[in-house]
This record gives sequence, C-alpha cells and structure tokens, in this order.
Amino acid sequence: MALCLFSASIATAQDEKEENPEKGKFQRNRMFAGTSLNLGFSGSFFQIAATPELGYSITNWLDAGIAMNVNYTSLRYNAFSDRTLAIGPGAFVRVWPVNFLFLTAQPEWNFINLSRKYTTSGIPTEKYNFNASSVLVGGGYGTRIVGQAYSYLAILFDATQHKDSPYRDAENRAVPVFRAGFSFYFNKPKTVIDEPAVRQPMRRF
Repeated sequence: MALCLFSASIATAQDEKEENPEKGKFQRNRMFAGTSLNLGFSGSFFQIAATPELGYSITNWLDAGIAMNVNYTSLRYNAFSDRTLAIGPGAFVRVWPVNFLFLTAQPEWNFINLSRKYTTSGIPTEKYNFNASSVLVGGGYGTRIVGQAYSYLAILFDATQHKDSPYRDAENRAVPVFRAGFSFYFNKPKTVIDEPAVRQPMRRF
C-alpha cells in the first residue's frame, strides 16, 4: 500500500512539473488564509472553537501552514464543572490523495485558563492556568482549486493521551471534533508590462 502511494506521488509530482514550469519557486497565488470553526460535544462535554490559519499549497496534493487555536470548553463532573479557554499556536499538514478528499494532522500547544465551579454551595470558584499539547488527526471532504477556492468539512480526534488536552472529556476520552473551514488564495502578482520606448526625433544636419 505504501509503495503504491509513493509511486503515485512520484507520478503526480512529475505531471505537476510538466504542467507548472515554476514548480519549486515561491508563488504568491499558492498562499492562502482563512479560518475554521470547530464543534465538539458528548454527554458531559461541549466545545466551540475558531482556528485562523495561513498556509501554502506546496503541490497539487499537499498543503502545510501555521494556525492559531482559540477554543472554549465546558466539562461537567459529579461535584463540579469546568470552563476553559484555550489559546495556542499550531501547525497543520493536509494530504489530498484525490481532489475532494484529504487526510490531515495538526499539532498544537495550548495555553489554558480554567475556572472550576463546585455544585456544593459555599465553596469558592477556583481558577487555574496551565499548558497542554494536542495533535488533531482525521480527514474530510473539500473543494480545493489551487489559486482559486478552498473550503472543507472534517472530523478530527486528538491522538495524544494528555489529560489536560482541550479535546478530551471528563473520562479522558478523545471527543470527535467537527470542523468546517474556508480560505481564500492570494491574488497572483500583477505582471509589469514594459512601456514601449519613446521614439526620439531624428536630427537633421
């Protein structure tokens, strides 16, 4: 299976090189920016998030870039409930084996602010600050025309076992994260057209 994918990648890269003579050079129209909206939930877990991103279509089947994660999570336990705000940088890679399906991975580092409220009256609310890593992996369906349009729907899971990850529930189980994203490609640089030289009048002797 791996050999078949590798062979297909080589063939695709060769075809792209023939179709795109500028391959290997930075092309502004291959850079994109946008955001995605996340939604995650289970019996005791609710999350909503936004993830702005800046990326580059390296080939016709591979994207990579950086992202900023901002998400709000609510967790209910028997004796208390937690509300957290997580903000942190990340990076992503998306592989498109076909032009409408992709696989993705996104490692993140989360700076988390937690507020814990107890169900028993008289106990003051507690606040904590800590960090946690996460690695979202999954896949999805999208519309991607390099240099023109980019949108997708995906389902992701946290591949780490970090108990403080914002993508795990009260029992430390990975919660499915549903993501909808859209981006726009930067315009192509304007081609500068040389103005014709001004013809000088002939001198008469």
